[in-house]
Amino acid sequence: MAWARADLPGWARRHRWFLVVFGLGALLRLVTALGYRPALWFPDSYTYVVTAMRPRPDLVRPAGYSMFLRLLEAFHSFALVVTVQHVLGLLVGVMVYVTVLRRGGPSWAAVLACVPVLLDAYQIELEHLLVSDSLFTFLVVGAACLAMRRPLTPRSAAALGLVLAAATLTRTVGLPLIAVFALVLLAYGVRGASGAGRPGRAAARLTVPFLVAALLPVAGYAGWFYATYQRVGLVGSNGVFLYARTMAFADCSVMKPPADLAVLCDSRPPTSRPASQEYIWNAESPLVRLPGITFTKETDTLAGRFASLAIRSQPLDYLRSTLTELGRSFTLGRPVYPDAETYGYYEFPDTVPPPPGRNPAVVGKEFAQRYDHGSLTLRISEPFAGLVRAYQDVARLPGTALLVILLVPPTVWAVRARSARTRRPPGRRAPSNRTPSNWGIAWATAWALLLVPPATAQFDYRYVLPVVPLACLAAALSVWGSADGYDRLTWPNGPRNIKSR
Repeated sequence: MAWARADLPGWARRHRWFLVVFGLGALLRLVTALGYRPALWFPDSYTYVVTAMRPRPDLVRPAGYSMFLRLLEAFHSFALVVTVQHVLGLLVGVMVYVTVLRRGGPSWAAVLACVPVLLDAYQIELEHLLVSDSLFTFLVVGAACLAMRRPLTPRSAAALGLVLAAATLTRTVGLPLIAVFALVLLAYGVRGASGAGRPGRAAARLTVPFLVAALLPVAGYAGWFYATYQRVGLVGSNGVFLYARTMAFADCSVMKPPADLAVLCDSRPPTSRPASQEYIWNAESPLVRLPGITFTKETDTLAGRFASLAIRSQPLDYLRSTLTELGRSFTLGRPVYPDAETYGYYEFPDTVPPPPGRNPAVVGKEFAQRYDHGSLTLRISEPFAGLVRAYQDVARLPGTALLVILLVPPTVWAVRARSARTRRPPGRRAPSNRTPSNWGIAWATAWALLLVPPATAQFDYRYVLPVVPLACLAAALSVWGSADGYDRLTWPNGPRNIKSR
C-alpha cells in the first residue's frame, strides 16, 4: 500500500490526458443522471422489463438484457440500472485505452481512441436508455480486448467464448461474431505452431474450448426457447424482419409469388413505401393484417419464404438496397431516419414524452411499475437537462468520420507493406506490427456489426454506436502497435519492454 501511494502521483502524470477525458466523461454522465430521472424509455424497454419480471424467452429479442435487469431488480430502481450502464460505458473507454497501451501503442493514440466512446453525447444518451446496446457494447469490446491479450491460452479462449455467448444472448447480431472470432483463433493457433509440425493440434487447443464455451450457453438458451414455443432458434422473428427488409425493393411482378405469398405483396412502388420497420409494427402492413399475432411460427415462416423469394428474384436490388442502408452509417449530418418518432428517442427531450401507445408497451408499463416500486414518469431537471441538450447539439462523431477511422487500418497496412517491400533487404522479415494481426479482430468485428443490420433488418443509429470503440481501437493499433504487445501501463517507473502476460 505504501508503494502504491508513493507511485500514484507518477502514475497519474503518465496517464493525465486519459484521466482528463475519463473525468469529463464521468461528469457528463453525472449531469445526465441529474437532468433526466430515473431513465429514458424506448418502445423495446417495456418488453425487456416484462421478460425480466416473467422470465421466458421473447419471440423478438433474446433475454440476456432482461436477465441483466433481473440481477438488479432487488434494488427496485431504474435509476440504478442506467447508472450501471453509464459505468459500463466508462469501462469500455478504459478497456480501449488499456488495450492500446498493452499492445504497444503510444499514449496519445490510446487517449484519442477512447474519446468518442467517453465523450460522444449520443453514446451517453444510449447508456441512459433502457435498451440492450450498452451491455452489448461492453461485452463485444471486452471480447475484442480479451482476444488481443498474449499469449492466448485454452482458458482465455474459453473465457472469450463465454463473453461472446453473453453478447449473443443480449443481441442476436452477436451470433456471427462467434464465427469471426473462431477464425481468428484458428489463424493464431496455426501461425503460432508454424514449424512445430502439428499446426492442427495447436489450432484446436484454442478453437475447441472457445467454441464449446460459446455454443453451449447458446444451445442451452435455444433449448429453453424450443421448450417454450416448439420452435428452433433463439428468437421467432427472423423471417418477419427479413421480410420487412426486402419490402424496400420487392416487386411482385418480378417475383411472381404463389398465392399464399402474394398476400404479402405491396402494390405501391418501392419509392413510395414507408420504412422497413413499418411492415412489422404498422396495422396497415400486409403481414400485420394476417390472422393472429405477427410472430407466430406460421407467419414467420411465410414471411421468411417471401423474403427468400425476393432476394433470389432480385439479388442486385437486394444488394443495392443493403448498400444504401449501410451508407446511412457514414453521412456527415444526422438526417431523420427511419421516422421522426424513432429518431426522437435518441435525442435528449425538452418535454416529458407521452405514455406508450403500442399494446406491448402498455402491458409492460404495469410490470415496470412493479420493478421500480415508484413513478415511471420522466422528471426533467434544469439546468442539468439543458446542459446535456446543448452538449448533444455539438458533441457527436459524424458518420463520415467513422468511415475515415475504419479506412485507417487497411490504408496504413497497405502503405507499410509497400514500404517494407521496397526498403527491406532481401531475406529479411517485415516487422510484425505491419500485419493486420494487431488490429484485425477489432476491425472485422466493427464491420460485421455494421453490415448485419442493413442486410437483415434496417439501418438504425443506435446500431452504429457499438461499432465506434472497435473502429477507434483498430485505428489506434494500426497506426502504432506491436503484434506481440508490451505493457506500457502498470510499471511504477514508466514503460518497460516487458511482454504483457
